[in-house]
Amino acid sequence: QLQLVESGGGLVQPGGSLRLSCAVAGFRVNLYSIGWFRQGPGKEREGVSCISSSGGFTTFADSVKGRFTIARDNAKNTMYLQMNSLKPEDTGIYYCAAWKMGLEACVLEKNPYEYWGQGTQVTVSS
Repeated sequence: QLQLVESGGGLVQPGGSLRLSCAVAGFRVNLYSIGWFRQGPGKEREGVSCISSSGGFTTFADSVKGRFTIARDNAKNTMYLQMNSLKPEDTGIYYCAAWKMGLEACVLEKNPYEYWGQGTQVTVSS
């Protein structure tokens, strides 16, 4: 099994920036694609961004394109989500998740992801 622990959440003003980290412990972490998801109050969990096992493929939800970036450091088994130009609609609990895929790809659908972190709260408010 994998264990994932998110960190870096907090309160930030609109227009500000925040970087989330996801530390992953387990066997052959570099074989897994990593996704970031969020769930706002009263809303369903939605995909934000994902990155393939090698880091060569990434994708972003339309709502965050141009504002968020994703990266992974396989040597440290740590994944990052850099969030810039934050908006109140970005508020929610952010989760990282892992899925072992046999090719260089990832998806923003939650179904194939097998392992999940506990989540970290991000609040964007003035």
